[in-house]
Amino acid sequence: MALVFFIVDGAYFAANATKIPDGGWFPLLVGGVAFTLLTTWAKGRRLMRERMGEVSLPLDIFAKSARNSTARVPGTAIFMNSGATGTPSALLHNIKHNKVLHERVVVLTVEIADEPYVDAAERYRIEQLGDGFYRVTLRYGFMEETDVPAALKSMTLCGAPFDMMKTSFFLSRQTLLPSRRPGMMLWREKLFAWMMRNAATPMQFFNLPTNRVVELGSQVEI
Repeated sequence: MALVFFIVDGAYFAANATKIPDGGWFPLLVGGVAFTLLTTWAKGRRLMRERMGEVSLPLDIFAKSARNSTARVPGTAIFMNSGATGTPSALLHNIKHNKVLHERVVVLTVEIADEPYVDAAERYRIEQLGDGFYRVTLRYGFMEETDVPAALKSMTLCGAPFDMMKTSFFLSRQTLLPSRRPGMMLWREKLFAWMMRNAATPMQFFNLPTNRVVELGSQVEI
C-alpha cells in the first residue's frame, strides 16, 4: 500500500520538478526551514528534559530530607516543573541559596492534552507528600487558556485556599550550553538555544501575576 502511494506521489512530484528552477524552490525552502525549526524545538525540549532528569532528585525523598534541615516561613511557594516527576531545579536552588522553605510547597506541572477541552472534573490531580509538600498536575485542552491562578483558586484539596497575595511562583530559567554530547548536531543545539532565548516566558503563558514571580537560573548542557 505504501509503495502505491510512493509511486503516485513520486510521479506527481517528478511532473512538477521542472517548475523548481522557475520559482518552485521558494515554497520548498520555506517548508524546509519550518520543518527544521519544528523538529529542532521538539528534539531540543526532549533532550533538555532528559539532561535535567539525570540530576533530578525524587520529590518524596527531597521532602523527607528537607523536613528538619531548613527553616519554614509563612506563605505558599509554587515551583513550576516541566515534568511529572522529580524536584524542580528552582526548588533545589532556593534551598541552596536562601536556605528556607515556605509552610506550603507546591510542585506544579501543567499538561496540555491531545483534545480541545478538558472537563472541569479532570482539571487537576493532587498528591499530598506530607510536611506541607504537594504535587499538583493541571490539565488543559489545546484550545483552552492556561490560567494557572484561576485554577489554583478553585482547588479545595490542597490545604487552605490559595491567596495570591501570599503566594510566590518560582520559575526555572535554563541557560543552554551546546556541547558535543550525543543528541543533536552542534549547529542544531545552537539553533535551539537561540529559539529558547526568544520563546515566550512561562510567566506570560501561564498568566502568572508579574509581582509574585521569582526566576532562578541554571545551566544545562545538551
